[in-house]
Amino acid sequence: MTLATTSSLWRSTGGDSTRTAYAGSMVMAAQFYIANTAATSNVVVSSATGAPALILPANAVVTEVIISGAAGGNSAANIGFTPLIGVGPGQATTLGTNVPNAFVSGGNVAARTVFTVATGGSSMGNVANATNLVVVTCAQGSAGANAGAVTGDIIYYIADTLAGQQNV
Repeated sequence: MTLATTSSLWRSTGGDSTRTAYAGSMVMAAQFYIANTAATSNVVVSSATGAPALILPANAVVTEVIISGAAGGNSAANIGFTPLIGVGPGQATTLGTNVPNAFVSGGNVAARTVFTVATGGSSMGNVANATNLVVVTCAQGSAGANAGAVTGDIIYYIADTLAGQQNV
C-alpha cells in the first residue's frame, strides 16, 4: 500500500462537477503514545518513546480521543495542548499558554475509552488554535492517580475557513 501526504486542506464535494454541493472537510486520525500519565506537562509523542511530538495543524478541531491501550489501575489524565509560536525556518519557536485539559479533563484512561464532545475537555469540538500549530500534552488528571503508558488516536478535522465555498 502506498503512503501519501499533502499539505493542503482536504475537502470534497462528492464529485459534484457543478460546484453546487458544500465542500466538506475530511476527518483524520493521529496516533499517540503517552509514556507516563502521572508526569507533569508531558509532550505527547506520535508512536513510542523517542518518537517526535504530536503536533496538530492550526484550525484543528478534535472531535474524539480514543484510548486503545489503557494504563490500568486508577489512572486519570488531562490531555490538552500548547500553541507553538514562530514555527518555521529562521524563526525562534516559543510556547504559548498551555491548555492542560482541552481534550480530556481528568479522564479515566485506566481502560479502553472514547472521549467525545459530550465527555471530553473544554476545547473538544472547537478550534484548538486558529493561527498556530499545537503540540499535544498530558498531565496527571487527579491527585494520587497511577502512572501508566497509554496509546490511542486523536480524531480531528481542519475547520474550513471558506465555509464550504469552492476556491478553484
